[in-house]
Amino acid sequence: MIAKTYTCSLLGIDAILVEVEVDLSSGLPCFSTVGLPDNIVRESKDRVKTALQNSGYSFPRERITVNLAPAHLKKEGAGFDLPIAVGILAATGAIAPSRAEKAVLVGELSLDGRVKPVAGGLSMAIQARASGYTELILPSDSAPEAAVTDELHVVPVNHLSEVVEYLNGRHDIEPTRVDREHLLGVQDVEEPDFEDVKGQEHAKRGLEVAAAGGHNVLLIGPPGSGKTMLAQRVSGILPPLGFEEALETSKIFSVAGLLENQPLMVRRPFRAPHHSISDAGLVGGGHIPRPGEVSLAHNGVLFLDEFPEFRRNILDLLRQPIEDGRVTIARAAISLTYPARFMLIAAMNPCPCGYSGDSTRPCTCSTQVVQRYRGRISGPILDRIDLHIEVPAVRYRDLSSTQKAEASSSIRRRVTEARTLQVERFSGDSIYSNALMKPKHVKKYCRIDASGHRLLEQAVHRLGLSARAYHRILKVARTIADLERQAEIASPHLLEAIQYRSLDRRLI
Repeated sequence: MIAKTYTCSLLGIDAILVEVEVDLSSGLPCFSTVGLPDNIVRESKDRVKTALQNSGYSFPRERITVNLAPAHLKKEGAGFDLPIAVGILAATGAIAPSRAEKAVLVGELSLDGRVKPVAGGLSMAIQARASGYTELILPSDSAPEAAVTDELHVVPVNHLSEVVEYLNGRHDIEPTRVDREHLLGVQDVEEPDFEDVKGQEHAKRGLEVAAAGGHNVLLIGPPGSGKTMLAQRVSGILPPLGFEEALETSKIFSVAGLLENQPLMVRRPFRAPHHSISDAGLVGGGHIPRPGEVSLAHNGVLFLDEFPEFRRNILDLLRQPIEDGRVTIARAAISLTYPARFMLIAAMNPCPCGYSGDSTRPCTCSTQVVQRYRGRISGPILDRIDLHIEVPAVRYRDLSSTQKAEASSSIRRRVTEARTLQVERFSGDSIYSNALMKPKHVKKYCRIDASGHRLLEQAVHRLGLSARAYHRILKVARTIADLERQAEIASPHLLEAIQYRSLDRRLI
């Protein structure tokens, strides 16, 4: 007898619907799984057999063939245990076959029949709804994130016997429900605030401009000047996550198994990998491909401290996500694409000892050593960073001042207003911030007058700016004008944008 159940398998951050066919036929007892299963799926036969027996159900002494369709896609993960077990019970008549086909089932089985959580519950729920199903049965620990999806009954289960009784209509299980509006309104009172930062008004202004336009930033200053402290507070001045952004970010964390008892990401992520990170750790990949740090920072901030200490080949991997907002991982059998639209904040010392240009402590580095240190960052990567912000050592009078600095909440209001202008401006395009403007948008929205052209011409000649740097100055100037709610870019806006190219000045 043949029975069918349905489940989902992860493919990148999305899921695909998988048909699980179970056939019982006469012959020597054996259990075979076909349809490109990986090792974890192949091992499910032992977990399923033991779980069924320990849950009080008889395991058929027949030839069992399990087919996972579509057969051309590799199936990974332990979430196939539950649908295979239900398929076997449906084939033996312990569950009505017609009832087993009406729900999507996902879950890993323990040897005693307990249903253990799986990664990617949110993506699976979205796929189940898109495939026309109204019911998803999955582990209780994975249910809250799946319940974020509308028009889908998410049935939480803890044991295989619960699933059997529920499908046979002998046990009712209340579907999991989540209040999305309440989740998005939750505020984290412990989030780092800019009012804790003493002094550094120039750096704060630069980070405000960067946040308002979604621009990438390089912070340059001696050790202890507050570069890390400033970077950690940038996510708190970015506009709040909308539902679609929260959903996409949550899918990435769900697939990576990092959602951590919260059904939805309600704060913009802040990721700060160590400079010893591997290629796969940064951009994703591995034996079983998983999203890397650039994808985990999607819709948030990626902070790279000690920027020149990262291997050069690692930094060059950032080119695609910075330009395209996504990462493509190519394998022989499949190619996966992960979203990676983030705001890059990098921090570095001006030289190896950290005190080049400092007025209080002498620098011990020679010119060649300084050039070699800065040369670890390639020109193409520097060109992709819009603002170079100097962060000098904090003066004593700033440290000892009792005057409160401006809070992140007031900065966020200005940033949100500027972002709102940009969303309205680009409503007909597929972009939402000034940093994402293409050359055609720069030409249309970044017009400058004759004095502005003369100013930029002098800057290009004296600083040796590339064409990409020229366009980035215009984008930053557009953002500065948006913060001041000005329709046109004026010379003061250009001057402020130009002074955020400090590394270009120093290389002359």
